[in-house]
Amino acid sequence: MITPILLCGGSGTRLWPLSRKSYPKQFAKLTDDESLFQAAARRLSGAEFAAPVVVTSSDYRFIVTEQLAQIEQSAAAILIEPSPRNTAPAILAATLHVAAKDPDALVLIAPSDHVVSDVAAFHAAVAAAASAAREGKIVTFGIRPTRPETGYGWVEVGGDPGDFSPRVLPLTRFVEKPNATRAAEMLAAGTFLWNAGIFLFSAKSILAAFAAHAPALLAPVTEAVAGAAADLAFLRLAAKPWEKVKDISIDYAIMERAENLAVVPFAGGWSDLGDWDSVWRESGPDAGGEVTRGQVSALDCRDSLLRSESDGMELVGIGLTNIVVIAMPDAVLVADRSRAQEVKQAVALLKAKGAKQAEAFARDHRPWGWFETLAMSDRFQVKRIVVHPGASLSLQSHFHRSEHWIVVSGTARTTVDAEVKLLSENQSVYIPLGSVHRLENPGKVPMVLIEVQTGTYLGEDDIIRYDDVYSRGQGAKG
Repeated sequence: MITPILLCGGSGTRLWPLSRKSYPKQFAKLTDDESLFQAAARRLSGAEFAAPVVVTSSDYRFIVTEQLAQIEQSAAAILIEPSPRNTAPAILAATLHVAAKDPDALVLIAPSDHVVSDVAAFHAAVAAAASAAREGKIVTFGIRPTRPETGYGWVEVGGDPGDFSPRVLPLTRFVEKPNATRAAEMLAAGTFLWNAGIFLFSAKSILAAFAAHAPALLAPVTEAVAGAAADLAFLRLAAKPWEKVKDISIDYAIMERAENLAVVPFAGGWSDLGDWDSVWRESGPDAGGEVTRGQVSALDCRDSLLRSESDGMELVGIGLTNIVVIAMPDAVLVADRSRAQEVKQAVALLKAKGAKQAEAFARDHRPWGWFETLAMSDRFQVKRIVVHPGASLSLQSHFHRSEHWIVVSGTARTTVDAEVKLLSENQSVYIPLGSVHRLENPGKVPMVLIEVQTGTYLGEDDIIRYDDVYSRGQGAKG
């Protein structure tokens, strides 16, 4: 069997405002009713695949488990990186975890934020690569290019990919993201393919490659894996040795240096959804090039992407050509499609000016559900809180605020100091400043309530946790 390693620790900004650091694109529903992460997990499941190993960050660990549960899947392990160190250390850590049980195991590295439209063709490509991987090859997958793309790296194939039937070909070299002229030349040559960043190899082969080409990574990553500590359903890599790990991609660390490389050509439809232009392309524009999603009314618009990501917000476009408009409750993006790559620069500008929209959503996801602020002023805040069935917030208190909870739907079990009670729709409870309290949903449907906070300070870090089923510790999220 093949063990997939799903990489989902990234916090990409090129799809802002829908993708932000607090809830990045791999967990968003960009082209379908499932997130990209869920689609990747489904794609890498079946008789030929073992349960995946997921590598992510602490902030996303509960999103990973929640989204896997929604599609009735589970991971063999979820490794938590103490801090982001790029793809090479993440891949090495996950491979060491797999190799501890089976050094000969085949490992498939897959980013969790890509789209593959023909899953059967992808499985055929993986099957074609498996024999070469068992023989010690490091196999990558080269995508048939359809345009002179400057946003991707490329690979040069030592042969004609022909009809792109799944077979193993020699790989000559990796090529960095080219300029437009060079990209056009490579497209015309016919022997250059897009680098998908998907790899198949045996655990022992890639470990040998790290020993040969990136030996400085081996000791600290091995120590971080050996010192990993269990935390609920997660495995936290040891932080101290991880601090010594170099930030480097797998391409720089291994792929541009190794000699035992091969490539399987693939033409089954692939995109890394790296910007809004690629989302427009993958969303299937109509005859006029128009793509709409959500509550959108478009009049005489062409080659444009219009998305309303908020219930109750009607987006109207008139006479737009080659334009991207993404409307959310707290931010709106309007950009020329040809400049979609510059969204990352806009996010940097927002961060520099201290705009919270640069990284955080109005809706804040937690392991028990989510909340969003409906109104806020100097001494009060009104929130909508949704708690999953069977979930509970931590037992906690606040120094600077009191709270009033009003149940809108479902049933709430509330604890306020020594008093525990059940509240149903239209019932409420008051939590005085300093009281030790907890909110739970004992029912089988989501529980929704309105919370009114009053006090001198309303920040999320005004919290002391006494007990928490999610082991988050202190702080805003723990």
